[in-house]
Amino acid sequence: MTDMRRTLLWGVFLISLFLLYDAWMKHTGQPSLMSPAPSRPAATAPAPAPATGTATLPSSTATPVLNAAAPATTGTAAAAAEIVEITTDLVKARLNSQGGTLEYLELLTQKQAVDKPWYEPFLALVGAGKASSVPPPNVVLFDRSSQHVYLAQSGLLGAGGLPNHLSAMKVVPGERTLREGLNTLSISFESPEQGGVKLVKTYTFHRGRYTVDVRHEIRNVGSAPVPAPQLYLQLVRDSNPLPGESSFYFTFTGPAVYTENAKFQKIEFSNIDKGNASYEKVADTGWIGMVQHYFASAWIHNAPLRREFSVRALDANQTDYGRRTYVVSEIFTLPALAPASQQLFDAVLFAGPQEEEKLETLAPGLELVKDYGWFTILAKPLFALLTWLHKLIGNWGWAIVALVVLLKIAFYWLNASAYRSMAKMKAINPKVQELRERYKDKPQQMQQEMMRIYREEKVNPLGGCLPIFVQMPFFIALYWVLLSTVEMRHAPWIGWITDLSVKDPYFILPLLMTASQMFQTWLNPTPPDPVQARMMWIMPLVFSVMFFFFPAGLVLYWLTNNILSIAQQYVINKRLGVIGK
Repeated sequence: MTDMRRTLLWGVFLISLFLLYDAWMKHTGQPSLMSPAPSRPAATAPAPAPATGTATLPSSTATPVLNAAAPATTGTAAAAAEIVEITTDLVKARLNSQGGTLEYLELLTQKQAVDKPWYEPFLALVGAGKASSVPPPNVVLFDRSSQHVYLAQSGLLGAGGLPNHLSAMKVVPGERTLREGLNTLSISFESPEQGGVKLVKTYTFHRGRYTVDVRHEIRNVGSAPVPAPQLYLQLVRDSNPLPGESSFYFTFTGPAVYTENAKFQKIEFSNIDKGNASYEKVADTGWIGMVQHYFASAWIHNAPLRREFSVRALDANQTDYGRRTYVVSEIFTLPALAPASQQLFDAVLFAGPQEEEKLETLAPGLELVKDYGWFTILAKPLFALLTWLHKLIGNWGWAIVALVVLLKIAFYWLNASAYRSMAKMKAINPKVQELRERYKDKPQQMQQEMMRIYREEKVNPLGGCLPIFVQMPFFIALYWVLLSTVEMRHAPWIGWITDLSVKDPYFILPLLMTASQMFQTWLNPTPPDPVQARMMWIMPLVFSVMFFFFPAGLVLYWLTNNILSIAQQYVINKRLGVIGK
């Protein structure tokens, strides 16, 4: 039974190492060990790029072939493209007059995580160097550059080639900066006549919000009716890793589709490459999004209206970005448009941090872009409790400590049962070792004698493991809460911890974490097998390596949990008289 308990612990340790290595493989762009290598881009049959600079027409049930080409190669219209810069209290945006595309979005109150050299703080500490005084740059979400492509586009599809995100549009004059006293700022783009239709696209930015209202005014300026035009909203992104992304933990980056029936559906880039992306294709409600660590974007139209969803990849030869990009779209079929008539289509574009409480108010299920994985059912109430504690205490670090204390109180008696079982195992350990030595050549008799001792001493060899496994989902859920909560970014705790979302600059918390792991090992019963006994001391050291690169908030959570566990286990061991055995 002792061996079984050790086997379980070894299994948890080895699985953790495997998942860690697999996350590193994904981060560095190599194939995941848990799935076949993604298909090479050349194996994907490219859709022909439109020669006229307009999107090709899909059938009512087909996936739209929308070339997300950059203006640089779209002819004279591209040469005359105008870039309009908009500034509010929260964002700086750039919109391109070619299609009215939002191609740059800088979040003015969100700073990038800068991974400084590990030795820099020590040099500054001893006076041998100087810590960088340059403030970190702002987070850039949307971008069209040589390093990154991430765009928000929209347009029309229909017979004759209607205005779309490749059309050369005229910018309507107006304000470009949200001045004091104003709460909204609007900018409009007007297309030329295409297929008898003009499209006026108006972006309205709001003070204090990461949402942009986007109105599409569709005018029939021709003499014939326009039968059932289609309006599409889409997000385009490459699969480049985020700046400063850690190789020691993996968070989801990629498209997402939400429908009332299928709920939140994440789509891995690798599944798109392999052509087996799974998501609901048609619904009357829902939204599309692009998700990355801490931030997301989404096109939202909450009114019930039939929409078709599409997710696909564009090879480098299909765009002018010079790299493979991924497109998530939703397409709405609108009523026929009579001559000299017009209709309006309103949408909301969200692009900003994953602030769960605010996302819940924008669209059903939008808060799920803050991805807790399988542990959502536990993570959401834990986040609510953590948020309440932060409002009460006023510091995210102390809120983490308080939450772990509450969890330890909730599981006190379960932990006490586990620690009593482990203490009894530690107390009878000399007898077990003596039996293993005496019957080392008679394994069956040795097992019988060990079971006899367990019965006489009323010890359950698995009693120390089962309570821990019961609690594990709660602590894993809390792990994902801390890893996913954008409010932790640049949140200070005490002294040298000025940002709970990045690693401890002086590695003090990881060192304390390692010491606590070793002390816990000393409190636990020693395995009779000498090899297992040595590995029991090596495992915490190996496992602690990753904590040197984990965000400080996560290390604080584990350290607090360890300290409380040690205190409870030490008291129980002392009561049972097994300290030092």
